[in-house]
Amino acid sequence: MIAGMEVSTFFLVMAFLFFVGSVLGWCIEVLFRRFFSAKKWINPGFLTGPYLPLYGFGLTFMFLISIIPVDTGAAWADKLILILITGVVMTVIEYIAGLIFIKGMKIKLWDYTNQKGNIQGIICPLFSFLWTVVGAIYVLFLDGFVKSGVSWFVSHIPFAFFVGVFFGVFIVDLCHSVNLTAKITKFAKTNKVVISFERFKESIKDGIESSKAKAAESFRKGMENAEASFRKGEKQEKQEKSSFIFAFKSQKSIQNMLEEYLEWTENLKEKVSLKRGRNSKEDGAEDDKTQKNDSEVK
Repeated sequence: MIAGMEVSTFFLVMAFLFFVGSVLGWCIEVLFRRFFSAKKWINPGFLTGPYLPLYGFGLTFMFLISIIPVDTGAAWADKLILILITGVVMTVIEYIAGLIFIKGMKIKLWDYTNQKGNIQGIICPLFSFLWTVVGAIYVLFLDGFVKSGVSWFVSHIPFAFFVGVFFGVFIVDLCHSVNLTAKITKFAKTNKVVISFERFKESIKDGIESSKAKAAESFRKGMENAEASFRKGEKQEKQEKSSFIFAFKSQKSIQNMLEEYLEWTENLKEKVSLKRGRNSKEDGAEDDKTQKNDSEVK
């Protein structure tokens, strides 16, 4: 398919695949966070718009891997080799992206610290396996559809106009996000911490929900400023609904939001420690009770 293709057409195809992969990947991550990890609607990644470059690169590389001329004489072996290559390449892309953000910008877009066998919290066996599964799904089921889509795109080059619009919006978004990231990086280096983007967004949403709860409590207690507080809570509720895309949109400065984020993470750690302490005491009390019952039986 690539052989004999003009250079300009080849780059347009790569741009098309990046566009499709970025948007579909964003949809997957949003649903994953909503139903499996954070249990909330959170805009993933460090960009504002509905796209994740990691998945864009992923689809592009999977397409390129699928056209590697592998011929072992057995069709199943050829597909297995392509699947394993895909799993390795996707893991390497994830690791490089993680290093760039964590080491260079002091920002953590994902965290596998709690996963067994993880390397610097960036990659881990579980997600490498999942990437391999994604590679298997692509090679076995999606490759034909993607190649058909590429063929359609090549025969409908005017559609490249919309891909161009996507990249125009993408570049503007990238410049805005890099500016925001620079401020976060400066704060992180000054305070010698690594900022988790996902937790930062969660802390902002939790702050809004906390303000709403306080406003409602003031209203119930009949304070003089209850009406004003409640209106403020309604305004913040509207902000929360629009904050899914514009997660960092707030009347507060980014500096203040980051300071509140540090307090939020400390409070979260304390809650986890207290919960573990209570669980340990309950387990100890249960053991003592069991030993006492055993001695009474004897």
